[in-house]
Parts: sequence; C-alpha cells; structure tokens
Amino acid sequence: MKILLVNQAFVSFDEPGFTRHFEMAKYLRERGHEMVIVASDVNYQTGRRIVEHRGFIAEQEIEGVRVLRGFMLPSLHRNYFWRIVSFMGFMVSAVIASLRVRDADFVIGTSPPIFQAFAAWVAAFLLRKPFLFEVRDLWPQFAIDMQVIKNPLVIRLAYMVEKFLYRRAARILVNSPAYKAYIVGRGVPAEKIAFISYGADLAMFTPEADGSPVRRELGLDDKFVVLYAGAMGQANDVYTILRAAQRLRDDARIRFVLFGDGKENANLRAEAERLRLPNLTFAGAAPKTRMPSVVAAADVCLAILMDIPGFRMTYPNKVFDHMAAGRATVLVIDGVIREVIEASGGGVFVRPGDDAELARVLRELSNDPDRVRAMGRAARGYLVRHFDRRDKLAETLALFESVAKKETPQ
Repeated sequence: MKILLVNQAFVSFDEPGFTRHFEMAKYLRERGHEMVIVASDVNYQTGRRIVEHRGFIAEQEIEGVRVLRGFMLPSLHRNYFWRIVSFMGFMVSAVIASLRVRDADFVIGTSPPIFQAFAAWVAAFLLRKPFLFEVRDLWPQFAIDMQVIKNPLVIRLAYMVEKFLYRRAARILVNSPAYKAYIVGRGVPAEKIAFISYGADLAMFTPEADGSPVRRELGLDDKFVVLYAGAMGQANDVYTILRAAQRLRDDARIRFVLFGDGKENANLRAEAERLRLPNLTFAGAAPKTRMPSVVAAADVCLAILMDIPGFRMTYPNKVFDHMAAGRATVLVIDGVIREVIEASGGGVFVRPGDDAELARVLRELSNDPDRVRAMGRAARGYLVRHFDRRDKLAETLALFESVAKKETPQ
C-alpha cells in the first residue's frame, strides 16, 4: 500500500511532540508499505520553523519516511486569531503537496485541528481516493467546552464541518472508547468507527531506563521529582501545578520539573516568577529521543487537563508512556483515563483544578516511596497486558488494509 497522511503537527524522534505517526510510518515501511506524510514546516509545540526552504513545499526523507513540508505562517502562539490564520494557510499548502502523491491507495486526515482533516478530504476527493478520518481529539466540542469558540454562527458552522467529514469518511479511527460513543451519538453508524488506542512503545519506555543524567543536569539527585512533560496550552491547566508548587514551597525535598513548550509557556514562566517558586524548574522542550530518560528521572508523573466535559472522554498519550516506564501517574483528569489508572493500580486520581488536593497527595506520596514504586510496577504490568503499541500498530495496519481494499465495515 501507499498511504497519504495529512498532519501539520507531524514530528520525528528528533523534535518535541507527538511521534505516533512517525512510528506508524516506520512500522509500515518494515512491512513493505509506504506512508507519505504531508506536514507543516513549523513545530506545533515551539512555533519555530523546522526547515528553511524556498517555495511552497519542501521535501525531506527522515529514516526512510518521505515528508512533504507545506508552508505555514509561524504565528501559532500569538493568539487564537493568528492560530486560525496559520491553520487556514496550511490547508492550502497541504492540498497542493498532497496532489504530488497521485498513486496513494487512500488519504488519512487527522484532527485536531479539523482544518487539516478537511484539506485531506479535499485531496482525497481530487485524487478520487478513499478518505479515512482519524479523530485524536473531539473538535469542535473541546473548543466549545473551553469557550475558545463562542459565536453561535461559528459553532454551527464547525458542527457542520465535523458532520460533513464523518459522513464523507470511508472509515473513522478513534483512540478513545468514549469518542466512539460520542460520534455514534452524532448519527454515525457504529460499524463505521474503529477504536484503537495508541498505547505505548514498550521498547522505548522501560523501568530500566537511566534517568540519573537528567537528575544531575537539573540538580535533582536527592529530590522527589514530580514531572510534567507535554504541551503548555490553555487546555493543559499547568497553572494548577504552579499553585500546588506554591503550597509545597516549604518542603525542600519535592521538586516540580516541567518539560515542554506551547502557547502559555511565556505566561506560565511569568507567573512562576511572580510567585517566586524555588521548587519548580522549567526545563524546556525535549525531543522524543530524550523522553525515556526524562520520564525515568521522575518519581511520579503528572497528567493534567482542564475540567471540561470533553476531556473526560480522552486517552492522553503521556499517561501510557508513564505506565510503560513503570512510573506512577498523579492523574488530574476525570473520565475514561481515570478508569484505566484505577483498574491498573498505577496511580492516584486528583480532582481537576484542585491544587490543594494535588499538593496533599504529592506530599503524601513523597513520604511513601514503597507505595510509589509499587504503583509504577502495577502500571507497567497492566500496560503490557492491554496497551502494547506493537499490538495496536498491527490492529491499525489491518484497518488500513480494509480501507485500501474498499471493504465495507461489518
């Protein structure tokens, strides 16, 4: 098969961000297939240009994976207006780049943002190929819940685009069981939707990984390290972490370490400076190649989102990486991912937005290292049984083969 994927936020292991599609492309290549990626030339986390080039499209080959980089304005983190301008600009360059791959068997559009998924549908329509719609987060529902979108006319238009893509897709791929229920509720037949979680790479994230170099580099050798690694946007509610750090500033043993970048990064650093937090370190963005040692440097890992209805349906990728690394998760997210953590015994749930409870739980865990280690072991064991990425990639490949053959879902 030759598969065309449109994902503006695509990154390889050498960049910060979500690398699942790079892993999928390499997995397919090993099995004699090809995935061509249409991506933007700007990193989604940092907002910085990945490649410098003349013209509208730059072509790369990364470890045997062909990547077409479409031009996008580097204005992701200025404000929401300029973010939309960036997204719309990439739509145009994505369609132009996609038309270079006329021999693809089908086209995948991934959301969010939904603009790139629409560009993928346009490319599929022009190329006369099947369209597979991958839903990684629910858009526009999340944006509406967060009140990023407030105008009733815009909301109505957004729902129309969402419904249009659901109807035009040959198949829909979701990474959370709650997403499937939501989309069925939008009038889509259940048999059209495939739920395959992302899981984690058990070879990349292991309990045996050495985190001591990261600890030494950041001066954390004798500390109880609380790690947050990921995007720093409005949705991620990192301000609750800062408030918890303020409550624990009297405990010199506990150190908060934040790895990542995003729209709120500058504001978060300014707030941390205002609060004068001696127990919190901003460590910057790290490529995926470094993340195993970063997670290994932690005693516990944080997963946190705003408390909105949509986020109760999500499976955050970072939680599975924590589990694979044998690290306990302090989960500040309610919903289906809470069910995973509680079933595994691999962490502790804290009510979203409750910095007082978060501080109390972290102080309690810092005084009970045996419990923390036991939760990490339990998390790893559960993930091996239920969320091994090798199994999930095999399931995804089977789905791709059915789409390429234009099989009707049963």
